[in-house]
Amino acid sequence: MATAAVERSAEPLAPIDVSRPELYAEDRWQEPFRRLRSEAPIQYVPDSAFGPYWSVSTYKPIVFIEALPRIFSSSWEYGGIAIPGIVDAPMENEVRMPMFIAMDPPHHTAQRRTIAPSFGPSEVAAMKAEIQQRTAEVLDSLPVGEAFDWVERVSIELTTGMLARLFDFPWEERHKLTYWSDMGGDVERMTTPEGHAERNAALTEMGEAFAALWAQKAAHPGKDLISVMLQSEAMSHMSPQEFVGNLILLIVGGNDTTRNSMSGFVYGLSQFPEERARLEADPALIPGAVQELIRWQTPLSHMRRTVLEDTEVDGVAMKKGDKVVMWYVSANRDESVFKDADRIIIDRENARRHLSFGYGIHRCVGARVAELQLCTLLEEMGKRRLRANPVAEPERVPACFVHGYKKLMVELSHY
Repeated sequence: MATAAVERSAEPLAPIDVSRPELYAEDRWQEPFRRLRSEAPIQYVPDSAFGPYWSVSTYKPIVFIEALPRIFSSSWEYGGIAIPGIVDAPMENEVRMPMFIAMDPPHHTAQRRTIAPSFGPSEVAAMKAEIQQRTAEVLDSLPVGEAFDWVERVSIELTTGMLARLFDFPWEERHKLTYWSDMGGDVERMTTPEGHAERNAALTEMGEAFAALWAQKAAHPGKDLISVMLQSEAMSHMSPQEFVGNLILLIVGGNDTTRNSMSGFVYGLSQFPEERARLEADPALIPGAVQELIRWQTPLSHMRRTVLEDTEVDGVAMKKGDKVVMWYVSANRDESVFKDADRIIIDRENARRHLSFGYGIHRCVGARVAELQLCTLLEEMGKRRLRANPVAEPERVPACFVHGYKKLMVELSHY
């Protein structure tokens, strides 16, 4: 492998490691990716905190890779769907947890089919009234003209409440879901044995809480996700590791992505006030604007695959066992697909082509719920003629996986 790595690194552009957390903490990832898209859209990075990897930064090769799961594996056995994880063997204290997003067909297909109906059109439509009510309650509890943290008071509150509803999780303990989500998606914690141990402790606590809920639902099933799993052929006999793995997937997928899009909407529109004014003047623009805001924010920066056989992508030779990182955050700014890609354009014609929800067989199963939550938030703010104005630069998540906000101080005003 060492000889192959030398061969791979013989490129005109020196390797740019875009996995470095400071790029995201300081919001300066845009220029490195712009250069990669222009000069080395598929580049081998021989050294990083996560080991060597292929960096794929443009739209078309990402779609190509996503469409070939038989060559580019998502399997947990090789390290899964995020940048941590050595292909050959787990790190000390690393526990590899099966989850259906980190599986290849046919196992992925069976488990996804179990979960997908809970996020179908009729099921999501039935959530609308409750989401409206919860959003209205949260917005009506906020002070006008007084600074507060939008992430804590709005983004976390709304997404955690939605998760608690989907799982029928005890309402008074719902904020544990936020903590477990943060631990589950923290790739920086997965670079050391000590970090893995801390993460394992949190996820063990989560597993115990949900095991109790599983036992409760076995006796008294409902329509929640735990009951759906219990009653399915594909998921009723999961191992403890697989159970916890799927919980991580559903919690991180349902929490971090929507939560950071809700925060990104406030910060993003503050950077483009003319677009914000257009949206405030015409509520009919909201559905398209939501797609554009999800594109612009890209709440999960990347997904990862492992090469199962020697192959070639756009003339670049990849070896069996190589780690491939698909940078959605860069593809969503690919100027060959999205004109003026760094700008928010609320009526962008092709905003729905964004890759924030992935592509192909692993496209986010809960995308409709995320879209509904975001549309509802914009609608309810519009009804109240509320505008959230950032009063300081946000504190951002210092990591290359979850692309989001730890804190965003705002003041509300009426327009």
